Amino acid sequence: MTVPLRVVLADDQALVRAGFRMILTADGIDVVGEAANGAEAVAAVRRTRPDVVLMDIRMPELDGLEATRRILADAGTGPRVIMLTTFDLDHYVYAALTAGASGFLLKDVTPEHLVAAVRLVRSGDALLAPAITRRLVERFARRDSAPAVHGDLSTLTPRELEVLRLLAQGLSNAELAGRLHLSEATVKTHVARILAKLGLRDRVQAVVVAYRSGLVSAVAPE
Repeated sequence: MTVPLRVVLADDQALVRAGFRMILTADGIDVVGEAANGAEAVAAVRRTRPDVVLMDIRMPELDGLEATRRILADAGTGPRVIMLTTFDLDHYVYAALTAGASGFLLKDVTPEHLVAAVRLVRSGDALLAPAITRRLVERFARRDSAPAVHGDLSTLTPRELEVLRLLAQGLSNAELAGRLHLSEATVKTHVARILAKLGLRDRVQAVVVAYRSGLVSAVAPE
């Protein structure tokens, strides 16, 4: 029997939480906790040990960015964090990605996209609307004064560098496989090796690394 995916919802708007809960539970996903601020979110994650956290950025008492840092700093907790945002919060989204969040969703996401996003992130992939992610990283990576979250790119093989470059342009595993004339299984192996060599949590951090290292310096055409 498959164990249901477990989610914590953190948003200061009760209506948003109620809507997301309804969408997720209708698809067989368990909402095991809710929070109206960042402090409650941290407590809910520690109490329930979810697989995924849907985290609003702007909340009272403790914002979603700091809550994400605290959650991901807890050894052994290990949830994936998806930030909930709007376009005018771009800078905070980039900060969340560098803090270890696995991606972001706009609050007007469709029900189908919400469910797919939660399942995708739980499987270890990254979020999500890659064109938006590319624009965010391109816009802020050069300005950010925080230390880079990556190891030495010289440890990567030429093929792995090629995979990383295309990954940073927002290509999915299937698209990477088609572009490089490889099987998806081989692409997944390359991606796993890249993450391991660079000490990265997931593909979102790999996108950040590609821009901050200069491997990718311009947004690919839409």
